[in-house]
Amino acid sequence: MKKPTDFSYLLSNFLTKFLPSERGLSHNTISSYRDTFILLLKYFKEVRVVKPEHVALASLDRQTVSSFLDWLENARLVSARTRNQRLAAIHSFFRYVQEEDPSFLHECQKILAIPFKKTLGRSIAYLSLEAVKAILAQPETTTPEGRRDVVMLSLMYDTGGRVQEIIDLKVRDIRTDAPATIRLTGKGNKTRIVPLMRPTANLVRLYIQENSLFTSDKQTAPLFTNRMNHVLTRAGVTYILNKYVVAALKVTQESLPDKISPHVFRHSKAMHLLQAGVNLVYIRDILGHVDLRTTEIYARIDGKMKREALEKAFDPEATPVISSWQQDKSLLAWLRSFDK
Repeated sequence: MKKPTDFSYLLSNFLTKFLPSERGLSHNTISSYRDTFILLLKYFKEVRVVKPEHVALASLDRQTVSSFLDWLENARLVSARTRNQRLAAIHSFFRYVQEEDPSFLHECQKILAIPFKKTLGRSIAYLSLEAVKAILAQPETTTPEGRRDVVMLSLMYDTGGRVQEIIDLKVRDIRTDAPATIRLTGKGNKTRIVPLMRPTANLVRLYIQENSLFTSDKQTAPLFTNRMNHVLTRAGVTYILNKYVVAALKVTQESLPDKISPHVFRHSKAMHLLQAGVNLVYIRDILGHVDLRTTEIYARIDGKMKREALEKAFDPEATPVISSWQQDKSLLAWLRSFDK
């Protein structure tokens, strides 16, 4: 039996021990990292004609990794954004490798120096408040599934939660008594407490009562399940949402994005909070962003919209003539005073 390679040993520990235990990453994130290395081994097999069991650390240098990334773009036609996601996983692995095997330190640093590709700014789709109301009005509340759907979608919007965070909710994560709150577990298994608006809290309380989820033995049960009493999937939630979007299009005059995913509800909540004057720091905490810069994208979008509105309303005939400040001696004197 062939002895396992150093690469297989380190990769196995990286995926099964380091990422879940030391980094605390979620199952979905680890799966994304795993998929990167499945593709890397596929590249070795198809392009380098090297069997997966023969791939060693010595097989991986900067040129090889760069060629793999080029293969992703040219042969598999992935976007620059997806390429960057794969590179991020590789960077994470080689940061781990340089600590576990210092003899490979120099090559690790060369791989870590591979830059990310610049990507075009991604536009963010979001709904108007009236559009959200139109969608939430579509579930048939005379049926158990309809009542479940309206509670789930209301929670998704009210909390700005990611779809996986909503799927993972347990009964114990909900507090419907004042002050009503919900505990969401996001990326890296980090939890945050988000306030619930009273109408949403009332919906959730009635839902819990109807489904007899208030007993102590049901506290760890999933809040939302399908007809087979299984936890909903991301695809299942997307299907449910799209069903009501199609229904809403027939009764609303509001314009809707071409594609509406559960994440659009999250974007919509963030934009509505911003437009209501809520501080970006609070929005960051509600959404569970690690970095405020991630949240600032909503402020930039809102600012762009306001600027475009002003430009449309701009009337050059109504603009007063302002003399050049360069000819204003008193203003120049005032500006120069700051140098003293």
